[in-house]
Formats: sequence, C-alpha cells, structure tokens
Amino acid sequence: MNIQDMELMNGQLIEHVGKVIVGKTHTVELILTAIIASGHVLLEDVPGTGKTMIAKSMASSLDCTFQRIQFTPDLLPSDLTGIHFYNQKSGDFEFRPGPLFANLVLADEINRATPRTQSSLLECMEERQISIDGSTRQLERPFIVIATQNPIDNQGTFPLPEAQMDRFMMKIRMGYPSGEESVEILRRTVASRSVDDLSSIISREQLLKAQETYKTVNVNEDLLRYIVQLTEATRKHPELSLGVSPRGAQALLKASQAWAALHGRDYVVPDDIKLLAEPVLAHRLVFRNRIRQQEGLAEHIIQQILTEIEVPTETLTTGGR
Repeated sequence: MNIQDMELMNGQLIEHVGKVIVGKTHTVELILTAIIASGHVLLEDVPGTGKTMIAKSMASSLDCTFQRIQFTPDLLPSDLTGIHFYNQKSGDFEFRPGPLFANLVLADEINRATPRTQSSLLECMEERQISIDGSTRQLERPFIVIATQNPIDNQGTFPLPEAQMDRFMMKIRMGYPSGEESVEILRRTVASRSVDDLSSIISREQLLKAQETYKTVNVNEDLLRYIVQLTEATRKHPELSLGVSPRGAQALLKASQAWAALHGRDYVVPDDIKLLAEPVLAHRLVFRNRIRQQEGLAEHIIQQILTEIEVPTETLTTGGR
C-alpha cells in the first residue's frame, strides 16, 4: 500500500459511511486518522447525537472482529477481560476470553461504569495486552477502542480519570446537525436506512498495511520542535495544573502523519498539526479550578496557544520541495 492508496481509502470510507451518517465527514476522517495511527477515540456529546451509530458504521466498514460493550455501573473488570473457569469434562481450568479480545471494541457510554471497571482498560489500550491471574495475553492487531460518553454532569456517570483520558488519541464532540441535515436524517428514517445495510470495504490486511505506510510520512525537524513548543506551552499555562504529556505530543505527531497520508501527502504541513491540535490535546488538560474543567475552555486554550506560537515556514516543512 502507498500514500495514493490511503487517499483512495479515505474517500471510499467517507462515501460509504455517508450512506447512513449525515453531515459528519470531518468526524469520520478524524476517526479514520486515529485508527490508522493505532489510536483510540472518545466520542462525547449529549444523548441522541449519533455517537454509537457512527462508531458502529466505522466498525461495519472494516473487515475486523468487532465487539460492543454496554457499560453499566454493575459491570465488572472480568466481564471485559474474561475469566478462567473449571471445565468439569476435561477436569482443567480453561480461559474464556472477554469482549476486549477483538480488533475493534465499542465501549458504549464508558463513563457509566465504575472507576474500577474503567481502569481495566488501561493496560490493553496502552500495551495491547491483558494480564489475568498472573498470565499476560497479547491482543491481536489491530486493536482499537472507540468509546462514547455523555457529558460528565449527567446523572449516573463517573468522570474518566486523567490516566484514562490520556490513553485516548482523540476526543471528538459530535455536535447537533444543521437544519438541512436534520431533514435528511428524517428522510433516511422514512427510507429505513440503517447501519445494518453497510458492508465491509476495508480488510484487516489493508488496515495493517496502512498502519505501517503512514509511518513513512516525512516530518521536518522544525515541525517536531513546533509540536514540542505547543505541548510545553500547556504545561506553563497559569490556569492549568496539568498540561500535555509526552504521550500527547507523540499522539499529535502520529495523527498528523496519518492525516497527511490520508490526504495524499508524504509530508506533514503546519496546517495538519493546527487542525488536529484541538481533538488530540484539549482533553489532556487539567484545570487548577475543577469547575472550569466543565466549561469547555480547554479547546479555547489550545486555540489561544496556536495563535501565540510561531508557525514554521512552508519551505522548511516540506524539505524545500
């Protein structure tokens, strides 16, 4: 697979998902970017905005093993990872894998589970492995978690801890559709178009090759320094007690490479980084005043930093092309 193939893949997926999802082209591109970069995605918005539907649409478009987990307060870590049980016929203990043993996992309403259950995802999201009863089991590649959550001020929810948030490459807000998009949604409701109508168009082998191809995208040294400057600025911001971690800087780099590849380029430009900075970095910020954490000011701070940091010139970023 080459860069041109990845650009074609991007266009095909947008068109395919667009058969059931109205007006979310940019969201689809962001999710595909994270998947190509082997990153996890957190979709957040109020109920009824299509979070689960777009996640299922992406899963239906990929020819990979898929599991959906409905998170509830009584869900236990073993319900996710699996258990050892005694088989009376064989007289031995056998392992029954949980739903995390899949290529694509939809963690629906993840913030309705208790912190204990949420924490069971930390190891598998970061290291692609699960430790159970003293033994470690590797997860099959690719392994991607697409989680959905309602805003944390809703009843019956548990806010995700900072360590959990940092595992997500991107946090994407769905938003309400426009008036025309709402009319089109109703038209499709009448026509009974659903996610079940979608077939897979990207094989597991193609996805694995794409996850290797994007790494060949060139990133100029000045852009690496630009990413570092952006992340360091968050650590020095007076309103923040916790800025972007080195993992966050790596996520922005990988996402920029994947975004460039999906748009037919073998090099990253500053606009790639600026476009992805908000969904990749904003959810990693922690305010000194936790009340302000819920006011959606993290995105504003990222945009403010983007205007303050000098952008490298185009001749430098493209290697003098």
